[in-house]
Amino acid sequence: MRCVIARYPFDLTKSEVEESMKGIKAEEVTGISVTIGRRTYPVKQVGEVITKQDRRDFTAAEVARALIRLGFTCHPAPTAAPLDGLTPMQAASAQLGE
Repeated sequence: MRCVIARYPFDLTKSEVEESMKGIKAEEVTGISVTIGRRTYPVKQVGEVITKQDRRDFTAAEVARALIRLGFTCHPAPTAAPLDGLTPMQAASAQLGE
């Protein structure tokens, strides 16, 4: 399938992406991620491997859109859990000494 990432066209298939990611250790997920096989990778890491371009050359949304079209499952960025179950306002108040 033809995908455009960072204004460059790429002919990608699901099996080619899976093969490219074999043996690649998944980095810590801090943004949008994708499940390939049994691993979850940051989409920027996958984009860098499959396009051989620098991560700064494309957006996570571009890669996620291409991966979804190929049949992969993408996940939104994880949300930060509040400290000690406090809301941000409660945490700030506690730090200031209420």
